[in-house]
Amino acid sequence: MFKHTFIFSPGTWCGEGKILLNMVEEELIFNTTWAVQIPDFSGKVVCTQDIQIQGLSENMRNELTFYDFQNKRFAVDMENPNVGRIVGTGVCDEQVIGWEFRSNEFNFEGFETYTLQPDGSYLMKGEYVTSDQFRTQIEARIWIKSKEAPSTNDFLNENENNNPENEEEEP
Repeated sequence: MFKHTFIFSPGTWCGEGKILLNMVEEELIFNTTWAVQIPDFSGKVVCTQDIQIQGLSENMRNELTFYDFQNKRFAVDMENPNVGRIVGTGVCDEQVIGWEFRSNEFNFEGFETYTLQPDGSYLMKGEYVTSDQFRTQIEARIWIKSKEAPSTNDFLNENENNNPENEEEEP
């Protein structure tokens, strides 16, 4: 779709950024890895996003599925242990990929946008809020690490040994 490689082409993406929580006054620095699979026979794209916040021992994992691509719109499902499964909608144009989630059932809403940069990386901005007014703001940059579709086993092994010092240089 357009000239985007993120989400629309298989591969592994790395990134880094900061998280701001309205209940904590400090910035939390994080690293992320996206594994974008080859689309299945129906065009669904399954992605796994691992997030490692510096200073915390546990990774957070989001499973995202992108599907029903029509014109500049698509559907997205996100699943993780904290929220469960939530369905959202997405849009894209030549420069931006974005999606949002709104769930009255989970009292959860939020969005993410990924803006294509001249070097092929993306600047990400996101914000999520819950009914108890916990607000999370995210800013990051992601870049392609490998254009090969990761196998599920390779991806799991890589994340067990995930060390930012072993990653390729940023573009």
